[in-house]
Amino acid sequence: MLNKRLAVALTVSGLLAGVTACGAPAQTAPASATPSASATHSASATTAAADWGLDPAAGAQRIKSAGLDILTAEGTAEHYHAHLDVLVDGKAVPVPAEIGFSFGADGQPNGISALHTHDTTGVIHIEAPTAGLKYTLGQVLSEWGVLDGKDATGAPHGGTGGWTVYLNGVKQSAPVSDVVLKAHDEVVLSFGSAPSPVPSSYNFPAGL
Repeated sequence: MLNKRLAVALTVSGLLAGVTACGAPAQTAPASATPSASATHSASATTAAADWGLDPAAGAQRIKSAGLDILTAEGTAEHYHAHLDVLVDGKAVPVPAEIGFSFGADGQPNGISALHTHDTTGVIHIEAPTAGLKYTLGQVLSEWGVLDGKDATGAPHGGTGGWTVYLNGVKQSAPVSDVVLKAHDEVVLSFGSAPSPVPSSYNFPAGL
């Protein structure tokens, strides 16, 4: 049933408008992650929301750069979810919908990776055809196309320097890209002033 729903959805415009493939209603972001137009770093006032946007045309390329396969339907051998908050000086950066999707020349989605988002809640879906594989925050960022070191302006979206990761409220010493995602993890990626308090959990909707 899951694969059938996605196969249909991949042919429909506006696939992700208010519906997730897991059957749960789309959720609004928690108060700690409410998008703000002022989400900028004090030393980089030109950073805009567009810097964090998702380029659909490069979706397939980014999936491959993350070391993942482009699937025609979500996998069923592994199925769990984590949540990501991205904060710049304590202000939230929206996590886009459609991370981990590929798109055709007509702009319609035509593929999906095992690691993806359906909406802007920050919920990361892991729905894989093979059980037991590890998926990382670095792969999410590669599919998103941010923090990849390709921006030389020094803006906080350009590379992982200056970023700190908290996992379920605990600061991590591992590199940002190496953080492994597990079921119901709350991952906070923070730049600049640390959030207070650091979100340590996320209220996942029923079914997730």
